Amino acid sequence: MKHLHLEATDANLAVAMEELGEFLGDDCSPRARMHLEVAFEEIFVNIAHYAYGDQVGDVEITFERSDDALTVTFSDSGTPYDPLKKPDPDTTLSAEKRQIGGLGIFLVKKYMDEVSYEYRDGNNIFTMKKKLHE
Repeated sequence: MKHLHLEATDANLAVAMEELGEFLGDDCSPRARMHLEVAFEEIFVNIAHYAYGDQVGDVEITFERSDDALTVTFSDSGTPYDPLKKPDPDTTLSAEKRQIGGLGIFLVKKYMDEVSYEYRDGNNIFTMKKKLHE
């Protein structure tokens, strides 16, 4: 298990992504790695942009491997928000007719094997799990 504590800023996205890559190492299929990277970036950027309004806050990220899967947990003390309650976008509509927003969390739900959200002890806790070989 590995813990990472950072300010939730765009500048720290690269640091967080590097930590994800180092934790994964070479023991991950290219497809699973791409899915994890897309989902990881989406959640990190959402926290950086929306959790604290105009302020800068922190994010705690935990990486945990078990069997053939990686579980990543993001925790922040920003405004309570469950992204999983947002309705999925209608992907049958053309890009011009679709409402803006929601595609990122839709991809997170599609790419991850498990996702969950809870608000506990003043913290948003978003957890995602992905099998490393598919």
